[in-house]
Amino acid sequence: MQAISAGISSTLKTLIDELKDACLENLKLINQLEIEHLTEDQLEEILGELSVSAMHLQMHANFVNEEIDKMD
Repeated sequence: MQAISAGISSTLKTLIDELKDACLENLKLINQLEIEHLTEDQLEEILGELSVSAMHLQMHANFVNEEIDKMD
């Protein structure tokens, strides 16, 4: 991740990259919900994946916050 300041630790850079990936996964799943004519099975699968993905996103956000707090 080139655009992130050189003053940020490699651990935080890695956590931010992982947070970015988790955000993109959530967006992908949310976009899938906009597909017309989803079957009930497809909808259930997407919502299940979104639930897991949202928990994963929350976990990554917490890790980033913890690492930022260490900088203070």
